[in-house]
Amino acid sequence: MRFYNRMNHSRHSLRAVTLLSALVLLTLLAAAAPKERQGKYLFYVGTYTEEGSKSKGIYAYRFDADTAQITPLGLAAETTNPSFVALHPNGRFLYAVNEVGNYKGPNSGGVSAFSIDRATGKLTFLNEVPSRGADPCYITVDKTGKYVLVANYTGGSVAVFPVLADGKLGEASAFVQHTGHGTNPTRQEGPHAHSIDLSPDNRFAMVDDLGLDELLVYKFDPAKGSLAPNDPPFAKLDPGAGPRHFALHPTGKFAYVVAEMHSTVTVLSNDASAGTLRPLQTISTLPKGFTGENDDAEIQMHPSGKFLYASNRGHDSIAVFAIDPTKGTLTPIEDTPTQGKIPRSFEIDPTGTLLFAANQESNNIVVFRIDAKTGHLTPTGQVLEVASPVCVKFLAVE
Repeated sequence: MRFYNRMNHSRHSLRAVTLLSALVLLTLLAAAAPKERQGKYLFYVGTYTEEGSKSKGIYAYRFDADTAQITPLGLAAETTNPSFVALHPNGRFLYAVNEVGNYKGPNSGGVSAFSIDRATGKLTFLNEVPSRGADPCYITVDKTGKYVLVANYTGGSVAVFPVLADGKLGEASAFVQHTGHGTNPTRQEGPHAHSIDLSPDNRFAMVDDLGLDELLVYKFDPAKGSLAPNDPPFAKLDPGAGPRHFALHPTGKFAYVVAEMHSTVTVLSNDASAGTLRPLQTISTLPKGFTGENDDAEIQMHPSGKFLYASNRGHDSIAVFAIDPTKGTLTPIEDTPTQGKIPRSFEIDPTGTLLFAANQESNNIVVFRIDAKTGHLTPTGQVLEVASPVCVKFLAVE
């Protein structure tokens, strides 16, 4: 009996120790696990500085993802019409298009390079090169950080520029002039390249051309900085749609194109190995019954791959869609007012928690909280005053 009691007591003691060990282990794991929000960032705002705007160039902010605190850092660099910016993978350089039509002569814009002071957010000008086409409106950096790719809107062309060892840009290593026109004689009288994005494996460049109603695909050689037409060379969108910007699903199986003129999103299947895109669905970004004028602008994928967002200029809202994980197709959730005029662009912060809507004509950026379960947007009450904002890009600094 005494032996049994001793054994029983030992079992209870062993259970207590095991339970305590488990609790300690769980506590350690919880402490080590990543928080929903974490990290500190800089973010940069590209703007229009053209006549009537009070903007002088690129503006910087500090963002603490743990507290959602945003601190304005003021003008980071004075430069002309830096409507779209991109960050180098090493976090040391920023590149901006200068959306003009007469940089060092007619029919060309500029592309500017800057070094980044991560402590202050300030940008130091390095150099500027001709974009090879008028009104460059989009820029991206390849995955290796060796090349910058640019879309020229009025020029209807795309170009690639090597990044030199000091962050400066060299002369174009590739240039492709688009030809043809769309069905709208006013807005599609010729090609209008509106964006250029790279596949995750850095093998393909996808170009939305508003004037041609085409999503063009190029084979990109990251060793040479060259572009060559893929086979097939493009996916065709509806006549008069006006494709503008592109987003890829995290799985790589589906792609999404927002069409400026038709106010729609087209869903495409994506053969990532071949760079082949085929349309699956086209859906409106506007609520039923809306009859006013509207041009779509930006499209963004939530990091979870569950939701897609697109901006309406005119209806002045962000359209929210749920994504079918198997088919890739979209179901409308809501159209959330951006609390400003003409949301030319927006960006989802790297944690997937907040959406920053850049309202060009009301000169502000309105911050929304993203519901991780439903995709719904709720205003946080944070409004940043910045003249003629166009794009927002985040840089992790901690």
